[in-house]
Amino acid sequence: AALLALAGFQTTVLAMAVVLAVILAAVLLALPNILPGGRKGVKISEVFSKSSNVNWLSAARVFLFGARDVWFVVGIPIYFYAVLSDGSQAGNRTAFFIIGGFMAVWIMLYGAVQAGAPRLLGAAARPEAALVGQARLWAWALSAIPAVLTLAAIALPSQHPVLTGVLVVGLLVFGAVFALNSSLHSFLILAFSKSERVTMDVGFYYMANAGGRLLGTALSGLAYQVGGLWLMFAVATVMVALAALASGRLSPETAAASSPSLGR
Repeated sequence: AALLALAGFQTTVLAMAVVLAVILAAVLLALPNILPGGRKGVKISEVFSKSSNVNWLSAARVFLFGARDVWFVVGIPIYFYAVLSDGSQAGNRTAFFIIGGFMAVWIMLYGAVQAGAPRLLGAAARPEAALVGQARLWAWALSAIPAVLTLAAIALPSQHPVLTGVLVVGLLVFGAVFALNSSLHSFLILAFSKSERVTMDVGFYYMANAGGRLLGTALSGLAYQVGGLWLMFAVATVMVALAALASGRLSPETAAASSPSLGR
């Protein structure tokens, strides 16, 4: 956000392209030569895993990330812009930096909690069955947060300072609990994937991740335009509940999981 405001759109895009090119070069140089090779001519039906756990976990991933982006992409930035800006050029610029700063803090909190998730969840010492149970528990816990924000948006006047404060605190809490859910998913996809098709299962899982973000982005603008804050958070609540229901269909495949690191 700071680079966009200070250097302009074209310079920002070029800077991002340069950084991505450096990352790509580093990956190409450092990637080990032991990864399994791809296979041409794969049918669409083969993309879906033979493991019901992988399929249900991917479904949960769709709704989990959809529930995040349904408020993150369009609705909340527009709401905060209406609250913080007085309509002047200076007011717009100040609001831009404050909103960008809040989103940056949210992302950093999400990353910090996710980095500490293995220790917070005690993943290394827990069997797979316990982690499956944790995935269900944390998904339902997450659904309560947008539900509370939905009630706050209905009960309090729009752009009221109390409502804005509740949203800031609630969304930060959402970010922390969301990070735990995301980490559990990423652990379980490695636990559920079989060695002979791990690349396809993990790829399918992250394809579901991208699909959820696309769905959430589309619903973010639509929900906010049709019903405002309350409808946007109500949609997020339903999507997290669907993720929790999908997680409820998971079943442990081994008595104990190996303990890959929990990541995004």
